Parts: sequence; C-alpha cells; structure tokens
Amino acid sequence: MKNILIVLFLLTGIWSCGKKQEESQQPAHQDEEHHEGEEGNVVELTKAQYETAAIQLGAASTRNLSDVVTANGVIDIPPQNLVSISAPLGGFVRKTELLQGMRVKKGQLLATIENPDFIQIQQDFLETESKLEYAQQEYSRQLELSKENINAQKVLQQATSEVKTQKARLAGLRERLVTAGINLTTLQKGTIVNSATIHSPISGSVTTVNVNLGKYVNPTDVMFEIVDTDHLHVELSIFEQDIPKIKLGQLVRFTVSNNAGKEYLAKVYLINQKINEDRTVRVHCHLEKDEAGLLPQNFVKAVIEIGANPVLALPDQAIVDFEGASYVFIQRPEAAGSDSSSEQSEGMAFEMVQVTKGVSENGYTQIKSPQGFEDQKIVLKGAYALLSTLKNSEEEEGGH
Repeated sequence: MKNILIVLFLLTGIWSCGKKQEESQQPAHQDEEHHEGEEGNVVELTKAQYETAAIQLGAASTRNLSDVVTANGVIDIPPQNLVSISAPLGGFVRKTELLQGMRVKKGQLLATIENPDFIQIQQDFLETESKLEYAQQEYSRQLELSKENINAQKVLQQATSEVKTQKARLAGLRERLVTAGINLTTLQKGTIVNSATIHSPISGSVTTVNVNLGKYVNPTDVMFEIVDTDHLHVELSIFEQDIPKIKLGQLVRFTVSNNAGKEYLAKVYLINQKINEDRTVRVHCHLEKDEAGLLPQNFVKAVIEIGANPVLALPDQAIVDFEGASYVFIQRPEAAGSDSSSEQSEGMAFEMVQVTKGVSENGYTQIKSPQGFEDQKIVLKGAYALLSTLKNSEEEEGGH
C-alpha cells in the first residue's frame, strides 16, 4: 500500500510539471504568431534600395478640401423644349419627308393630312360668313326703323342677337380651320380643299416618327416628336440623408456616359420637396453654358461641392490601393531616428497601414482613420515602389 501511494504521488508531480511547461510555452507561441503578423506588413530597405526608390518622407497636413455629395442622374430637357405633334382633326397622311434625326426649323412643313370632313367645315365657314353679313345688314335696317319708332323693340333685339350668334359661330369655325392647318386666305377666295398642313412649332431635331404615307391618324395619335437640345438641364437623384447639405447655387461637376473623359459644370437651381419611393429627392441643375454633344437621357455621374472644410490630408501619390483597400507606409519607430544620408545607416523599415479615405481635391485626399498621423513620418513619394517590394518579398517567402 505504501508503494502504491509513492507511485501515485510521482505521477501527479510529473503531470503537474508538464501542464505548467505547456502553459508557459503557449503565450510565447501566440506572441510569436502576432509578431509574425505585424512583420507581414513591414518592408525593409537597404540604403541603396531607399535611394533607388526615390522615397520622400513627410507628415500629413491640414488642408481646406471641398466636401462633396455624389449623385447619379440624367440629362433632361424642359417641357417646352419637347413637342409631341398630332393631327387635331385626324385624317390620312398624304405627304411627309421626316426621318429620325433630321433638323427642322420653326414653321417648317412636317406633313400633309387629308380628311373629307375638312370640306364640310370650310363650307360651314363660308355659309356662316354670308349669314353674318346678312344679319349685320338686317340689324342696320332695324336700327334705323327703331329710331323712327316704326318697328317694335323686339325685332331690333332679335336682329342684334342674330348678329352675335353668327359672329360666335364664325369665330368657332375659324379656330377649327386654323387648328386643322387650313389656309384661311385661300378659303376666303372661295377655294375649298380637302387637305391641311402641319407645321413645326419649334426648331429642333426629330426624335420620333410614327407615321407613313396613307396611314390614318386619330387626333390623339402622336405623329412626331421634336426636341430642342439647345437648353438642356441635369436632373439628379439625391439620397434623403444628403439633402440637408444641398443648397441653391452650389457647383455641380458631372460626366456623361458617352463622354466620360470630359467634365461639365452646372449649378443647383431647384430642390424638389418630395421624397420618392426609392428615398431620393430630385434636384434640378442648370448648365453653366450650353454644351454640344449632350443628349437627352444621357446617364450622369455627378459630385456636388458643398463647401470647404479643414481636414487631415495626404498627397494622392502617398496612398496606395491594394485588393480593394487603401494603405499608407509609415516609417517604423525604431528607424525614425536613423539618418538615411549617413554612411553608417544600414537601411530603413516601413509599415503598411490601412486607412479610410475621404474627399479628394487638387491632388490631395482626406484621411479619416486611423487617428494619430500628425506625428508620423509617412512616405509621400515612392509608396507604390514599397508596395511592390513588400509583395514580391512575400511571394519569395511563400515559394520557400
């Protein structure tokens, strides 16, 4: 029994020592892994490599950069610059030479419409014109008779009413003829026609042609659409959370889908007071000047400048983009005191740190995070050379 107790005591001691040794080794292993993770973002350069890469160090600076709101939209036209043309009284198309894309001038002949009903309207007009002439003569006779108390006052009133009735009827028929496009001068000479002409109310480009020779069109049918592109504007969709930042008169910079390389300028002119179902608000912008090459419904990418604010910024070339994230290179603290021009300097170390970018303007970009860059030595030039060196070294280590 004594021997059994001694053996159990020895086994318990051995197990306790093993566990303590395992616990003492585990933190060291974790520290080693953490250290290796940090070293994975560090690049070390010799003096020769540093000079070849032409690296320049500096610090982040405070600059007044214009904050912006990004938005999408389309090129649009005012309602008065887009005209849908129809035949008010309907009829058969007897003549038209329009094609999509053609330029037309205000008053230019667009089509000739033929309708047998035009004959009856013209006949009614001429008959009414004759009746009005007779009614006016009758009124004059009754007026003279009433002065001599020969006729009853009722007869004069009837003559007066007849003149007013025929004048109203004649005016209505005249407007119908003008609306139909029938020449009144020709009609008053006694010539009755069965066709009418349709003329362009504006100058512009033909965008839609819905007719052909011989086709019957109803008064509600759109025959042509003409657009005047000399006065375009921009309609932007702004998310509701950004609307408080938008003010009238703010500058808008935008590009269009068919010419992304050119930037156009506009200014905020109107802000809609209604939130759409997609939680956006329409903002109407006027172009700074009329631009050639813009087409209605061009897709627009725009930024609205909402004012300059002091922010912490770096030159654009100091920030590198890699795998969807942005980084800068900071000189390691242990190397911060080294003099790169000294012959005794063996090299320098730089750590790649992820950052969050803000607004960009005139070659500088705001750095939103992390904080504490004010006292750091940052690579202002040569950042992409460091990124290339770092990734090449990682590939070589991975190969080994």
